[in-house]
Amino acid sequence: MNIVERFSKHLTHIEYPTTKTSWNIAGVLKDRSNQSLKYDVRDMFPMADGRLGKKGKTNSMADKMVFEASDQWIILDVQEIYKYIKRRKTKLLYLDDLIAQLEWSVRLPK
Repeated sequence: MNIVERFSKHLTHIEYPTTKTSWNIAGVLKDRSNQSLKYDVRDMFPMADGRLGKKGKTNSMADKMVFEASDQWIILDVQEIYKYIKRRKTKLLYLDDLIAQLEWSVRLPK
């Protein structure tokens, strides 16, 4: 089962993009919201320093970016990430820093 399929268990009213785009799945978070949002749900990959990373674009059509940890899903707001990038004037972000600095985040147990 791929990452999008695993995450889809936390959504209702699921939609998938019909063309290649920057989001992978749309839907409503179960028991958390009634708003349908678009999620960037891609696997992380090993970076040169051995840490896991994920690439993103500042023109993404996704509303939220999803990270998979061993015991939970971490969901961050894409617009808030962009504001963080502008404030910090950086292109390299660390998930722990984002979680600590951003106002909007959701953690879902697996």
